[in-house]
Amino acid sequence: MGPVVPEFSRHHRQPRGSRLRSGPLGDQPFPGLLPKNLSREELVDALRAAVVDRKGPLVTLNKPQGLPVTGKSGELTLLSVLPELSQSLGLGEQELQVVRASGKESSGLVLLSSCPQTASRLQKFFTHSQRAQRPTATYCAVTNGIPTASEGKIQAALKLEHIDGVNLTVPVKAPSRKDILEGVKKTLSHFRVVATGSGCALVQLQPLTGPG
Repeated sequence: MGPVVPEFSRHHRQPRGSRLRSGPLGDQPFPGLLPKNLSREELVDALRAAVVDRKGPLVTLNKPQGLPVTGKSGELTLLSVLPELSQSLGLGEQELQVVRASGKESSGLVLLSSCPQTASRLQKFFTHSQRAQRPTATYCAVTNGIPTASEGKIQAALKLEHIDGVNLTVPVKAPSRKDILEGVKKTLSHFRVVATGSGCALVQLQPLTGPG
């Protein structure tokens, strides 16, 4: 029997990591957006300040939008600064590995591990869950208006669009076959209304598929 792994929860807010707004990532047109020309040392400092949780070998941090996880040799990526981040967090020779991370265009929580065995088992868990369309991430959102249904599924088509110098994920209504061929992704998410008040709702969202 495999390990029992708690659901990897993510929230669209910045617990404790919000202090980044006054640091290297502050004063940006989109909160949490990675600024250009950030030095290697500044990126390590920003990622260390973005750590929101540490349990055993696991480290969770709030990745800024625009930071790629991997890239070409010489590029500034999350993977390229993990040795320095590991040292900065006092892990010594136990270098961090990426277990789960959002794409370059997304901000959100990144799960890291300093134990290769733990990283491997968690990666297999996420892969198997995605193939079985079991949710592995939970988001919370506040809506302007209250959904008619208290829970259900949302089917949406998404694409990347360049807005004000930033690549953002936006919905596409009634996508055509041409849109799908050009990179529009169909997604499916489960939602549940947790609370309502003052014309707004707190909604829990669990993606069953992703924009790719």
